[in-house]
Amino acid sequence: MVKYNFCGNSGLQLPQLSLGLWHNFGDVDDFSTAKAMVCKAFELGISHFDLANNYGPSPGSAEINFGKILNSELKNHRDQMIISSKAGHLMWSGPYGDGGSRKYMMASLNQSLKRTGLDYFDIFYSHRHDSQTPIEETVQALIDMVKQGKALYIGLSKYPAAEANFACQMMREQHVPCLIYQDKYNLLHRNIEENHTAFIEEQKVGFIAFSPLAQGLLTAKYLHGIPPNSRAAKAHGFLKSEEITPELLQGIAKLNEMAIQRGQSLSQMALAWVLKNPLVSSVIVGTSSVEQLIDNIDALKVPDFSDEELQKIDLITNF
Repeated sequence: MVKYNFCGNSGLQLPQLSLGLWHNFGDVDDFSTAKAMVCKAFELGISHFDLANNYGPSPGSAEINFGKILNSELKNHRDQMIISSKAGHLMWSGPYGDGGSRKYMMASLNQSLKRTGLDYFDIFYSHRHDSQTPIEETVQALIDMVKQGKALYIGLSKYPAAEANFACQMMREQHVPCLIYQDKYNLLHRNIEENHTAFIEEQKVGFIAFSPLAQGLLTAKYLHGIPPNSRAAKAHGFLKSEEITPELLQGIAKLNEMAIQRGQSLSQMALAWVLKNPLVSSVIVGTSSVEQLIDNIDALKVPDFSDEELQKIDLITNF
């Protein structure tokens, strides 16, 4: 059963697992599968759905498809859901379709609301730090989204710690605190521990992790090569086949052996490892089938890690 955690220093609770729509919900994907995953997730207690303006492909299509699912299947449950979106990456051509300017942020918010058919987002993020835009401009746009009633909470994603800390201080001064920080965190990518832990603790924000399975690497999927229809096999995917080296596969195989000994799948162990961090409010999972979604939820049923297991994991992953 999915449990809930309070998000930072707020009264908002997030489910341990959130469903991300980065992949598998665009117009290149099967809509019936996408609908089945969203509905099953909500049925099983996953109340948070994480979007961004550029999710697809094509950009915007994940928001459109989610809006269709929401309107046809879950319309009466809007107040039982947390729906988030973001802006910051390239969305349309020209000088106003990328970055952190007020022009782009506000236009993106309004476009995302229109695509999803929503009146407001529960959480709206700055998707990345834009070094070419004064941070004050981006943060003020976020603050004003809340004051305009178009977002209930605001957050930051993939910011350097110093800039995130500055942004949070500015938000607090205007009495619109930063709710949450989002970044990549998994067994193979732990930069967040060294660079952002102090900021998260000091600012008392929630932390939500994305890519907990390293885009599928921390599953049994790639143990015997690159299967058809996997992210690495897709031309439009972010995981490239050349990243899957023999050394990496050897380490993943060892992790898989550990998971089997624990009575888990590798993906379940990887999710459980992220969730053991007390700073983690929620983990965003990206699934390609209802079966995979259920397998991820089963990660919540596992025993805690022993010190010996954690040390062994660190040795395998060279941490």
